[in-house]
Amino acid sequence: MADRLLTVQEVAERLGTTVRFPRRLIEERRIEYVKIGRHVRIPERVVDAFVVAHTVAPTVRRLRRVA
Repeated sequence: MADRLLTVQEVAERLGTTVRFPRRLIEERRIEYVKIGRHVRIPERVVDAFVVAHTVAPTVRRLRRVA
């Protein structure tokens, strides 16, 4: 297992959010996590997948020609 396990604080910093956001993702079971005793860790690949899954591509706006 070469995947790095991140703390909730590290995930929050990586996402640019408060600690509350990744904790909510964990509580709502919206993100995979690992329990090590009383500690919670999130695999780095899971954070990357979460970002990719929630990335919104820009739309192309076409300008109308005025007759």
